Amino acid sequence: MSSDTLPRLHNAMWPGLVGKGNEPGQEPPISLERMLELTAGAEVDGQKFDGIDYFLFLPHTDPNASDDELKKIADLIAGYGFNVGSLVAPVWTGTVGDSAMGDAAAREKFLNAVRMACRIAGVFNEHGVRKYGVIRIDSAEFGVEKWREDPKANTAKIAETFREAAKIAADHGERLAAEGEICWAGMHSWKDMLDLLEAVGMPETLGFQADMAHTYLFLMGYNAPEHALLQPGYSEEEFYAAYEKMAEKLRPWTIDFHVAQNDGEVHGAGAHDKTGKHCPADDPSGKLDIVRCAGYWLKDAASRGIQHICWDGCMFPNAMLETPDTWNAILDVMLKVRAAHGWT
Repeated sequence: MSSDTLPRLHNAMWPGLVGKGNEPGQEPPISLERMLELTAGAEVDGQKFDGIDYFLFLPHTDPNASDDELKKIADLIAGYGFNVGSLVAPVWTGTVGDSAMGDAAAREKFLNAVRMACRIAGVFNEHGVRKYGVIRIDSAEFGVEKWREDPKANTAKIAETFREAAKIAADHGERLAAEGEICWAGMHSWKDMLDLLEAVGMPETLGFQADMAHTYLFLMGYNAPEHALLQPGYSEEEFYAAYEKMAEKLRPWTIDFHVAQNDGEVHGAGAHDKTGKHCPADDPSGKLDIVRCAGYWLKDAASRGIQHICWDGCMFPNAMLETPDTWNAILDVMLKVRAAHGWT
């Protein structure tokens, strides 16, 4: 395939971290070095991954790392022939940040996490290992119970925080992408996500990150039954009509895209519980025709500045992550997505 073919194909590093830990019942994290090795080992018909997307927190990265330490990480990544694409700001409680709808102190922590992410992005950009991609955020308010106490006011508060975050990003030449996922307050349904994006009203700087696993649960209205577009037992015709409706609303805002699979269940581990379950690319229980569904998000993608797509497989068991066939199956389906919907 031509080296001019877009989008570039990236693998996420955070499946080695999300849901992992040292608590009872948790598996240990997988190091950045090992995740890079596993990604570099994948190959399908001579094709390999082009790069990685990267979570800016320990144990992979100290967000307070010096420029020299960050340049060493950039050298490590570049040594595998990889680019860095989108970065995940450490906006959550327990990392650097705190709730975007919290009090003034919490919201300042959130903004500080965005500042840190922009600084690290700048080091990677100057190094040359990063030439495209966004910085990902979410509301960092886990669960929707507190948000439901006053939805209008709480969405307005998140929007205000996001606007301030977007100003910081713009000052650094970066764009922010808000990840729609049913566990994050104010972002837990397609309609609430759209309302929030419109309330922020800064599409040139703050857009949407569509993840195929999470947006499937938007259709089902898991945390917002009033916004469900499908009911259990739906037909194929009903599914694609609903999928198109959802994508038509959110695609204009979409500036970052995760290829993923979902089996319709809700899953989680550790502090990251009750969220969309990512499945292997070839999981027989998967609900999505990955290649067909990806097309709804990648239509006109180049006009929105998208230059790469990323696989997301959060909370896979470590044994699955350590299996080469897992990554070959992922790369295979991503190559098919690019063949069907890519551009030059």
